[in-house]
Amino acid sequence: MTLSTEQAGFYLAHVQAEAARLGEVGRMGLEPAVPSCPGWTVDSVLRHVAQVYDHKIEVLRLGARPTDWPPDFSGRETLEWFDEARAAIVAALEKVGTAAETWTFSPRDSTSGFWYRRMAHESVIHRIDVEQAYDIVTPIEAELALDGIDELLYPTLGGPWWEEGDTEHPVDATVRITAAGRSWTIRLDGTSVEITQGAEGDAAAEIFGDPTPVFLWLWGRVADDAIQIAGDEDVVRAFRGRLAECTT
Repeated sequence: MTLSTEQAGFYLAHVQAEAARLGEVGRMGLEPAVPSCPGWTVDSVLRHVAQVYDHKIEVLRLGARPTDWPPDFSGRETLEWFDEARAAIVAALEKVGTAAETWTFSPRDSTSGFWYRRMAHESVIHRIDVEQAYDIVTPIEAELALDGIDELLYPTLGGPWWEEGDTEHPVDATVRITAAGRSWTIRLDGTSVEITQGAEGDAAAEIFGDPTPVFLWLWGRVADDAIQIAGDEDVVRAFRGRLAECTT
């Protein structure tokens, strides 16, 4: 991804702000269960994010996926580890810039700019997780939520992950998502997912609403009543299942 200076600053500022908020909520207590992640607590979320940050620091340092990963983090105190990792990922992104060649999971982008964007969205969705544990959810900036919809649809959903038909939801239909005047059209079958910008052609089901609830619904962080649905509800359920397969 070729990022402008403004885009890079936008993502980096959100990594910093969302991670800071995540740590702030963590300091309220690590024990509460996280409703959107069954079996996880606030502690689980912070440790997960710290490990993700450390992994991406290594990816950026090596320009490749690290081998023998992960190391043993079991002895690390959660909040101390998280604070170190959140400072270190910002430093690593700033040091490498946005144009370095590196490993990513996107077939279309092998630059470090990919990780600026991915870490912003990693941070915000898990910030929501810990806030939900305390029922103190704070807003997501609309521009970030819209970008998060786009990023979740491609590369996370629309990458070449389905060629072997490894899905429990082989829905064969077209779904359209609309938020704040932007639309995405998603064509699914048992072995592929194709994403296009815009609202051309017919769709079996449409999902629409404000950017934040749509973004959170796509990630499984809010229920169906947070968004609006038109068309075939079975297709919507299968589509949501397909999303769950690629985000867990």
